[in-house]
Amino acid sequence: MDIEAFKQALNRVQDGNQQSCGIGTLGEKTLHAVLKYCYEPREENHEIKIGGYVADIVGENGIIEIQTRNFDKLRKKLSAFLEVCDVTIVYPVAAIKWLIWIDPQTGSVSSRRKSPRKGKSQDICNELYKIRTFLAHPRLHLKIVLLELEEYRYQNGWGNNGKRGSVRCDRIPISILGEVSIDRPEDYCSLLPDGLKIPFTTADFREAAAVPPKASQTTVNLLHRLGIIKRIGKQGRSFLYEITAERTDLS
Repeated sequence: MDIEAFKQALNRVQDGNQQSCGIGTLGEKTLHAVLKYCYEPREENHEIKIGGYVADIVGENGIIEIQTRNFDKLRKKLSAFLEVCDVTIVYPVAAIKWLIWIDPQTGSVSSRRKSPRKGKSQDICNELYKIRTFLAHPRLHLKIVLLELEEYRYQNGWGNNGKRGSVRCDRIPISILGEVSIDRPEDYCSLLPDGLKIPFTTADFREAAAVPPKASQTTVNLLHRLGIIKRIGKQGRSFLYEITAERTDLS
């Protein structure tokens, strides 16, 4: 991603928010809007109807969908869009996140605090599993965008501090830290963490990637389905895997 394009998109959306009287007042959330302008600054290419569905962006490189979650809602769109052109799904990951709390009664805003949670490219895998039947399609592409961002949350949850179960208000990107592109099945190797010993178990993957158990299990399952890794035996009750160039049948 072009750093200058990101800065211009951020300024453009922030100016719009200021004119609309603050955070979260636009028709779409800030993070989604910034990424849309970043990948396509021309508004005439936004929100285009294709085959009964509305695409975020339609341009010379095909369709671009900015999707922050709920990939299950993409399945019908993908079935229609992939029939006619390339589709790129852009997925943002908060590699560095600053939390800011809003008192819903007074509107006061806290100072920001850095979250100990560091987002990884593997975070996309829980969502990818929902569209797993499309992952080997030659017209499907992914962009995993690693960002530093501020997350605003209403302090309206339960517990003494009202933070558990709270509602997210908005996410505002600050800087772009990297981008992972997946254009063919072999590119899913980028989801393998550095320092992974071979052969490995799911527990070994979780330790090397430093991701939660669910994310590690889902990632290993996807990589196995795509043929990036294969099972070669067991270690106790756990499967042992090694990396392979072979591909499995995804049908």
